[in-house]
Amino acid sequence: MLLGVVGLVLMAGSGIAGGAVALAVNDGGTTTKTYTAAPVINSADLPKIASQVENSVVSITTNNGEGSGVILSADGFVLTNNHVVASASGDTVTVVFANGKTATAKIIGTDPRTDLAVVKAEGVSDLAAAKFGDSDAMQVGDTVLAIGSPLGLQGSVTSGIISATDRTIQTGGEQQQPNPFQPQQQTAVSSISGLLQTDAPINPGNSGGALVNTNGEVIGINTAIATSGQSTGNIGVGFAIPSNRAKEVADALSKGEKVSHPSLGVSVGTAENGGALVNSVNPNSPAAQAGFQQGDVITKFGDKSISDSDDLVAAVQAGKVGDRVTITYTRNGEVKTATVTLAEAS
Repeated sequence: MLLGVVGLVLMAGSGIAGGAVALAVNDGGTTTKTYTAAPVINSADLPKIASQVENSVVSITTNNGEGSGVILSADGFVLTNNHVVASASGDTVTVVFANGKTATAKIIGTDPRTDLAVVKAEGVSDLAAAKFGDSDAMQVGDTVLAIGSPLGLQGSVTSGIISATDRTIQTGGEQQQPNPFQPQQQTAVSSISGLLQTDAPINPGNSGGALVNTNGEVIGINTAIATSGQSTGNIGVGFAIPSNRAKEVADALSKGEKVSHPSLGVSVGTAENGGALVNSVNPNSPAAQAGFQQGDVITKFGDKSISDSDDLVAAVQAGKVGDRVTITYTRNGEVKTATVTLAEAS
């Protein structure tokens, strides 16, 4: 669903001007889990919370841009966004710590599908590793802080609330240019689901920085903002990768392991009367093997109702490779079902 002239910006800066990558947006038993919600606090307590985390957030610079990162370990592992390090020449970036000291960091691993990356700073020790919280416990209205280096301003802190959860955004990478307000050449489009939405002001350069709850725990990695018109600045709609997913990916990348991503093998849009309209089916994919065709409209994925393409993207990305799922769809007005086994995304 197109949201007027609203666009998305992956928030990597380009020099002090804060350049950005501009993007188009489209709109067998029971397991019980107990969540521990972060406390509701007085605004006077926010400085104390920020001070608990600020030493765990760094600035990351490359030859062509800049962003932020979150310290994972005392010996130098740092989590950031893939699009922050994608502009690096070679396999190294520069990390600037809260105390102003710098270190060269090697890119250990990247996962473009979740827009996450891990780098390892060299020659450092006793760093302040961030404490990660449970992003599943976050509720709409919870207070959060965003900490990072927007527009090159290291250690900036802003506050807001969680505006929504489980958002799906469609992004397309574009090459950075010295002037962030000039048109940029767009490349392939991909989707990221399960995101936290926040109105805490974040801007280009905040990418890879921390979204923090009132316990001083990282519950998200800031990754994108919505923009309006020609502006690349904040309009109160930002997105963060939930900490539970970010920590899982970071652990795998730190160990040199491949991050697994499930795939159905279809390209979809939103059907006129609701559901995910199949635009194309990849050869030899799970969808092709199950007999899906162009024009089919998927209305249910397992026990999840599908009202648009974002719902289907989120449902597939929430699954695992090897999952067998029954899909309900319509073809020429007739309701049908098919069972697919999700495969590894290519």
